[in-house]
Parts: sequence; C-alpha cells; structure tokens
Amino acid sequence: MRTSVAAVAALALGLGLTACGSGTDSGKGGGKDGTLVVGATAVPAGEVLTYIKDHLAAKAGLKLEIKEFTDYVLPNTALQEGELDANLYQNQPYLDDFNKSKGTDLVSVVKPYLPPMGVYSHRVKDVTQLADGATVAVPNDITNEGRALKLLAAGGVIKLKAGAGTDASPRDVTDNPRHLKFKELEAAQLPRSLDDVDAAVVNNNYAQDAGLSPAEDAILLESAKNNPYANLLAVKRGHEDDPRVKKLAGLLVSPEVRAFIKDKYHGSVLPATGG
Repeated sequence: MRTSVAAVAALALGLGLTACGSGTDSGKGGGKDGTLVVGATAVPAGEVLTYIKDHLAAKAGLKLEIKEFTDYVLPNTALQEGELDANLYQNQPYLDDFNKSKGTDLVSVVKPYLPPMGVYSHRVKDVTQLADGATVAVPNDITNEGRALKLLAAGGVIKLKAGAGTDASPRDVTDNPRHLKFKELEAAQLPRSLDDVDAAVVNNNYAQDAGLSPAEDAILLESAKNNPYANLLAVKRGHEDDPRVKKLAGLLVSPEVRAFIKDKYHGSVLPATGG
C-alpha cells in the first residue's frame, strides 16, 4: 500500500533506525564550540560534506560534524527537534510533503546538486524491453513514487493523466500498454529487490550505496533539464541566517565542490546552479 512520509516515519522509528555520528560531539544541535552538526545520507551527501570538512571548512572558519542516516525520515525529525543544525539529502517536493504531513517547519537554504533517479534491471537492457505484465518496483513514499512514475512516463513506457503532479500514483496511469505491475517498497529496499522484479526505480543515493553507477548502469536516467529534484540544504525556519549555515551554503556551491562532484561521480551526480 502506498504510504505517506508520516507512515514511513512510524515504520522507521519502529525499526529503530539510528544515525551514525562521524564526530565525537553529542550532536545536540551544535556544541558549545560552535560546531555545525549536519545530517546526511551516505552518498552523495555524506561524501560531499566530508570533502568540505577535510578540505574547505577550516579555511572558511567552519567546524563541521556529519551524522549519517540510513533512511529519509529521521534526518528531518532530528532537525526539527534540534538534534541537528541542518541536513542535506532531500529535494523540495519531499520536504514540502514532509512539512505538510508531519507538521514540521523546515526550509531550504541552497540546492547544490542533482542526484538523478534511475531505472535499473538485472533482466533487460532498456525499458522498452520490459515484457508484458512485468513487475516494476517503485518507492512507496508519495513524492518519490510520483517521481518514479514521471520517469517511466518520460521513457515512454506509461502515460500519466494530464496535470499529474509530484504526488502521482499508479491511479494516475492512463496508458499502460505493457500492463506493468507496480510493486511499492520502502526506498532503501529497492536495490535489493532487483533479483525479484523485472526492474526497479531507485533513488540515486541508494543505487550508489548498492554499488550501482547511475551514469553507467541505469537503463533509464532522469534528465537535469527543468528538474525540480535537486538536493537541498535544509534548516529549521528561522535559522537560515545562522553564520555557520551561510558558510556551508557558500561552500556547497563553490567551484571547488562543483569540481569535486564532476570528478567524483562522472555524471552520476550533477552540480546544480545553486540558489
């Protein structure tokens, strides 16, 4: 059954998913020494932040601690509760839905890069090769499921009704000539589903965590053109002008970080224009 981020939150908390701190501080919203505590998924956000911490932060006068998370819910609840000063991992449609369903008050500061979503398969080399009745796994949270369906529509394998937005669901599919069956799974489980389904639409960070290269392994990959899903640095409303946050925001869109992203990911993650 398709779930909202509220339901996913309950599942994540029930499973006891925890964050792994990369520093020695307690992580309570920036210690007395002024450390900025930032939550992130491991790839690419954690790697980008680690590059900044190791190469750029000291020169900018920024003390940075990175806490890595294995899901999409706890980084936002931790930020709302003050256990983090900022997080980096999500896109604007997801943040908007999270705020609406959970009553949080989180805002975007800067959008440094786009991790394109892709379709992956162990059985076919192109989405046009999907057989009649094939099963395609998609994320079960509202915004990522809508994003996945839009990608499949862009690839020409389904059509969505006119005006279907970021919250599109299988109910919005108006043309399905291959009679695809959609299997809704928690986003982190999608790479592990590839042996059991004909294809899966996987978020970039989970694909890379599983050793998949979006640029090389995806049988269909999002275009960066007019793409609303760039990842953003988020803070609790009212903290946008925190000098530490401003320093990190500036570093995230710096020439050095853009070059790191290009050299590190070879098209699997794309630098955004910032802002």
